[in-house]
Amino acid sequence: MAPTDLLNPRAQLIATLQMAYSGELAAGYAYRGHWHSVRDPEERRRIKAIEDEEWHHRKLVGEMLESLGSGPNRVREMRATVVGRVLGLLCHVSGWFAPMYGAGRLESRNIVEYETAARHALASGREDLIDCLLTMAEVEWEHEQYFRSCVLRHRWARRVTIWPEPPPKEAIRASFQMEVSHR
Repeated sequence: MAPTDLLNPRAQLIATLQMAYSGELAAGYAYRGHWHSVRDPEERRRIKAIEDEEWHHRKLVGEMLESLGSGPNRVREMRATVVGRVLGLLCHVSGWFAPMYGAGRLESRNIVEYETAARHALASGREDLIDCLLTMAEVEWEHEQYFRSCVLRHRWARRVTIWPEPPPKEAIRASFQMEVSHR
């Protein structure tokens, strides 16, 4: 993004959506390797469902970018493909804890990314995108909670610093509505 675009809400929205779009690509590939690497059938099922939700988010974000007259960032896309596939492969050799921890920490950031995109959508006059973006933030919140619960039940949970817990799921829309009412 050019320095002059830093204050342009539409440009900020596009840049945030491009990051999210590529992030969903990396996540999709990483979760594909992740669910194939776990033994527990319930964990496999849940991580596979999370992978499917990430691909769905990617489709939705792609449609948003298209509606803004934009598209993916090719460099980010190439990097996301490599990172996602490498992480997916590493899940098979890194043990159970590291992929669960990494996924939870990443999902925590994704919540904020979609909340930020919703704020940029509001600022750029694209209110039609807000509900979908906040819904995706809520789904990412559910993903974070799943991985957090997995990490916390592991014996290493007492020995490592767990990423900060996000506010309750209801806070996603409540904080957004509070911000809207103050405008």
